[in-house]
Amino acid sequence: MTKNKMKHNTINNTVPLHLEKSDIVNLGSFYTSVSYIEIVWKFIKSYIDKNTVVFDPAYGYGSFLKPETFARQIGNDIDKEALKVSKSNYRDVVYFNYNALVYYNRSLYGIKNNEKLIIIGNPPYNDITSKAKKKVKQLRFKVAPELKTRDIGISFLRMFSYLKADYVCILHPLSYLIKRSNFNLLKEFRKNYILKKNVIISSRSFNLTSSFSDFSIIIGLYELNKNGMDYEYIKNFIFYTIDKKTFKLKDFDYIGNYIDKYPKKSDSLNNSKILFYTLRDINALKRNRTFINKPIANAVKVKIEQLDYYVYVDIFKKFINVVPYYLRNLDVIIDNDLFSKYKKYFISYAIKRRNFLKKYYINSYIYDNDEEKIIEYFRKLLKEHFLDSKI
Repeated sequence: MTKNKMKHNTINNTVPLHLEKSDIVNLGSFYTSVSYIEIVWKFIKSYIDKNTVVFDPAYGYGSFLKPETFARQIGNDIDKEALKVSKSNYRDVVYFNYNALVYYNRSLYGIKNNEKLIIIGNPPYNDITSKAKKKVKQLRFKVAPELKTRDIGISFLRMFSYLKADYVCILHPLSYLIKRSNFNLLKEFRKNYILKKNVIISSRSFNLTSSFSDFSIIIGLYELNKNGMDYEYIKNFIFYTIDKKTFKLKDFDYIGNYIDKYPKKSDSLNNSKILFYTLRDINALKRNRTFINKPIANAVKVKIEQLDYYVYVDIFKKFINVVPYYLRNLDVIIDNDLFSKYKKYFISYAIKRRNFLKKYYINSYIYDNDEEKIIEYFRKLLKEHFLDSKI
């Protein structure tokens, strides 16, 4: 491909044309559309003055550039070919070709300690422990020991705190914030930054991401703050979706409060009457099994007194398409009081689907309208988040 053709095709392209699909996945090179970039600049606009440096440490083709701003702009990327494309399109930028997860000192990029630094962009994210695209996922570059985690996106966030950026406005999976284990991995970042503004978008709007389970991506503005943020702050934070919906983690109750989601080392599975596959979040439930018939590493021993709740999860999977993408990285949602009123319909529906459950619900009635009642439950559970068109 000639440089001119590449220039014409890559300005607003979300697919790196010079990379193979496996390289795109492993470098996390999913480029960003103009509409999302405009949100980033809207968030940071009021913080820019003549002493500001705007820095994109994973620059790609340079789409995050804003030529009309008077801030000094710096771009860096580990991918030399991507930088060549960017240089042919934007000349008023200082470019570097470092591995930002190894080289992250301000002085390396010519940024003075007294200059206001705003980091922007869509840095790579690639959880090498995830089952999505697990056959092609590899870690293709070095990460400094103090930054290394299972996901390079979390490593980037941690790196920003070492650069002491005044503001960070980037795209990253919402799961970094809303899953407590991921939030804890942020370490220095969560201790030094606070989330100020956000818009939630779907991964489906990026080419070549998982088509099976779209997940939430946040466009988030973070501000340097000596008090940082704790998980309670995130639980009470209002998230805004691109289509004008809002939610808080505290809006919901979760199945993890009622059942064991993960195997216990103390449990012997050999004599277990009922086994259930490990639960992570709603998206994982979509692709994984529920009830299983033999002991495996991911098997959870079902306590009979909790069986109703495992039945609930099994049925939740069946109706999962009523749940919007922006809630699918949450634990399975439940309203326990409401469920108690609709439980008989869940059990009826489950018995029809799972013959082995009949012996545990001998006296349960079978309802002809159980599916209709279950949908009614989900309407009440999800309220304005319920997806009518997906039934």
